[in-house]
Amino acid sequence: MGDLIATFQLDDSALGHLTSAVQFGFISGTLIFAILTISDRFSPSKVFLISALVGALFNLGIIWEGNSLTSILALRFLTGFFLAGIYPVGMKIAADHFEKGLGKSLGFLVGALTLGTAFPHLAKDLTASLPWKAVLLLTSLLATFGGLLMILLVPNGPYRVPAKKLDLSAFVGVFRNADFRSAAFGYFGHMWELYAFWTFVPVMLATYFKAHTQGATNIPLLSFMVIGIGGIGCAAGGYLSQVLGVKRVAFAALLLSCLCCLVSPWMFTTQSAPLFVGFLLFWGTFVIMDSPLFSTLVAHNANPEVKGTALTIVNCIGFAITIVSIQILTYLQDLFEPTYIYLVLAIGPIIGLIALNKKK
Repeated sequence: MGDLIATFQLDDSALGHLTSAVQFGFISGTLIFAILTISDRFSPSKVFLISALVGALFNLGIIWEGNSLTSILALRFLTGFFLAGIYPVGMKIAADHFEKGLGKSLGFLVGALTLGTAFPHLAKDLTASLPWKAVLLLTSLLATFGGLLMILLVPNGPYRVPAKKLDLSAFVGVFRNADFRSAAFGYFGHMWELYAFWTFVPVMLATYFKAHTQGATNIPLLSFMVIGIGGIGCAAGGYLSQVLGVKRVAFAALLLSCLCCLVSPWMFTTQSAPLFVGFLLFWGTFVIMDSPLFSTLVAHNANPEVKGTALTIVNCIGFAITIVSIQILTYLQDLFEPTYIYLVLAIGPIIGLIALNKKK
C-alpha cells in the first residue's frame, strides 16, 4: 500500500479506499453470484478456476505505470469481484465433501485464507530488495496455480446437490430459518472487527513503535505474523469444535476478540514491545478463529440445494459491513488519538454475541 501511495502520488487516505474497493468488488460479486445461484448450478471447481484466473489478471494490472487512482480503484474492485468465485465457492466445495467434521474442514480452509491474507506482508519482506511490483506478480502467479490445483485435484463432492433451476428468491429465503439468522448475525458482528483489524495491523505496529521510539522494526514481517497466526487459530478452533461444539467455540472466540478491542488502548501504553506484539498475536489468533465456525453453522442450517447461495449471501453482507468499519477507522484516526479508535471494533462482536445467545 505504501509503495502504491508513493509511486502514484496518492493521498494517505487512499489506504482505506484501496482496501474498501476490494471489499466492494467482493460484495458486488457475491451478490450477483448469490442471485444467479452460480455455485449451486455449475461445477464449483470450474467456477473457482475461472475466477482465480480472471482475478489474477486484474490484480496484475496494478503494475501498469499509467495507472491513476481511478484505474487502481477499478482494478482492485474487479479483483474483489472475482474473489467472490473463490472464497465462498471454496467453502461450498468443502461443504460438498464433508457432512460430518465440516467445522474442522472449514477451519483448515479459512486458515489457508488467513495465511493467504498475511502472505503479501511476508512477500513484501522477502522482496524488499526487489521492485514493489514483485509482490503483485507473485500473488497473481500463486492465484493461478491455486485455481489449476482446484480443477485438477478436487472433483465435485459426494454431498453436492445441484440446484435444479434458477431461483432468484433463494438469497432472501434462507433467512427465514431462526438458527440460520443467529449464525449469520454472529458472523456479521465478527466481520465488523476482522478486516478492519487486518487492515490496520501495520498501522497499529507503526503507531506503537513510533510512540515508544524503538529501534528499526520489521513491520511487514510482524504484520505477517500477527495476521498469519490466525491460520493456527482456525485449525485449532476446528478441532475444538469437534469436542466442545461449534457454537460454543465460536462464542468463546468472539468474546475473546471483543475483549482485545476493549483493552487495546491500555496495551498501546505498555513499555514492553514483546508484550504489545504478544497481545496482537493473541488478538490475531482469536479474531479469525470463529469465522469457519460461523460458516459451518450457516451451512448446517441452509437447504442443501441452496447451500452455496446461503454461504455466498452471508459473505456478501459480511464484507459489506467491513467497508463501514474500515472507513470509520480511517476517518477516526484523523480526529482522535489513534490508540483509542479500536474500541469501535468491539461494537460488532457485542452484537454478534447477543445474536448467538438469543433463544428462539
